[in-house]
Amino acid sequence: MSWDRARLTLGVLAIDPGGIKGLWLRARAGAVRDRITQSLCFIPLPLVRLHPTIGDEALYGGLDLSATLSCGRTVQSAGVLDRPSALLLAMAERCPGGLAARLSHALDLPGHSLVALDEAADRDESLPGALVDRLGLFLDLSDVVWSETEELEFDAEALARARARLPMVTLSPDSAAALTRAAAELGIGSLRAPLLAMAAARAIAALDERLEVTGQDLKQAAELVYAHRALPLSEQAPQDQPPQDPPPPGEDNPQDTPEEQTQDNQSIPDEVLVEAARAALPQDLLDRLAAGRMARAAKGASGTGAERGGNRRGRPLPSRPGRLGAGGRLDLVATMRAAAPWQPLRRANANRPEAALLVRPSDIRMKRFVETSDRVLIFAVDASGSAAFARLSEAKGAIEILLAQAYARRDHVALLAFRGKGAELILPPTRSLVQTKRRLQGLPGGGGTPLAAGLQLAFATAKQSKARGMTPTIAILTDGRGNIALDGSADRAVAEEDALRLARIIRGHGLPAIIIDTANRPQPSLAELARTMDAPYLALPRADAHRISGVLGAALGE
Repeated sequence: MSWDRARLTLGVLAIDPGGIKGLWLRARAGAVRDRITQSLCFIPLPLVRLHPTIGDEALYGGLDLSATLSCGRTVQSAGVLDRPSALLLAMAERCPGGLAARLSHALDLPGHSLVALDEAADRDESLPGALVDRLGLFLDLSDVVWSETEELEFDAEALARARARLPMVTLSPDSAAALTRAAAELGIGSLRAPLLAMAAARAIAALDERLEVTGQDLKQAAELVYAHRALPLSEQAPQDQPPQDPPPPGEDNPQDTPEEQTQDNQSIPDEVLVEAARAALPQDLLDRLAAGRMARAAKGASGTGAERGGNRRGRPLPSRPGRLGAGGRLDLVATMRAAAPWQPLRRANANRPEAALLVRPSDIRMKRFVETSDRVLIFAVDASGSAAFARLSEAKGAIEILLAQAYARRDHVALLAFRGKGAELILPPTRSLVQTKRRLQGLPGGGGTPLAAGLQLAFATAKQSKARGMTPTIAILTDGRGNIALDGSADRAVAEEDALRLARIIRGHGLPAIIIDTANRPQPSLAELARTMDAPYLALPRADAHRISGVLGAALGE
């Protein structure tokens, strides 16, 4: 994706946020995404940040119970959706279905616009279909590096003039028909897509200080609106075009006036719009988005990782004092129990002897629960030497067995292989068994043993998974000592020192790990590495996939 497309996308959104409805921004949190979000200030709407756990009271407003109890009169609180706003939804890939339905209904009404921040790292994770159908624009910053970006500055006065010009911009019926036919040829079944593309084309024309939509505007609108909605070429059904009889030779059509002929010459062919949309995004991204539509990751699935507190789900804990707000659940029994001893004194002070129950904000008790986070098992497999192919085969089999057994708990697995002079992440953390089997085919083997590089990549993968709220565990499968240092040199002493240093780093971060020695005879160096890492050491010569998966399951407490 070019940075110029990001500038055009934000410019279109800033001109007509209500007509475009919003932006699907697919990017991990970082400096590149911050440059996009900082430019949202040019949207002529108040920016309101949302969280996937926001409640109905915060969205629609209602009775403020704490303020009502304190003031002794009814106090109503305003909701986020009470006035037109630009809604910024963080962690949109975790948006529950109920919130997606409420936001979709708000987007169907005039005034609101939504920017969905999709931070998904798994291909199976995606936005709810209702939001995807309504958001007109899409940006993917996954492959954009900082050096390719620049500050996105817009002329506020020019944007204001474009907004004033927008109601006067015209779009011909032929152009609208061309956008509709292009959507059908791309396999887009929703009728909202052509309407959003028409709004984008008019906004582009207004941005370029024109009052009529041109063919170039249609092409750019198709790139912005249709690219992420199009089905992969393999899933698109061929469009049956009825044959058209050519006009008789020498016979002119008297109904074609010069104005109509000029208008036909200015129209853009449908196939140009289709090819522009197909070329806007790489094919693998279209496949990933299609996979996300087919299998969206389950929200709220419990795993077998570390425990964490919450107030929505999990094993109940004793309630505690708190205040009613978004995401909180009132413990009515505990609240009444806390207020009961004070009733005689409160009735006397309030001069209300007939009152059944007088509750104060200090009596409010909120429910608490404890839940376990999703777990990810990171396999670091030694792919060097003559036994690499057998070791990789057993590791792949163990991964498939563990993932099939843990599918109900929605656990994740990841696989990295170290060989030659470095390590490679073969399978990012995933919980898709079908994707795992596809990605594990044809892994390379042979070469040196860069054990330190494998530990370094395993630590980075575990740290990233932990930042996403998962509980990582590192499993190292190897049959010998490392002989390749981190700098790529074949120095066994430096390689062992690098491996021990990374083992201490892993232990310092509290990451659980296990080392499986697959050599014919136990290796003392691997036992020393396990002690440094404070990890179990298991010698499993000639271990098969079922034995490896059984040992790992026992070590992980299954």
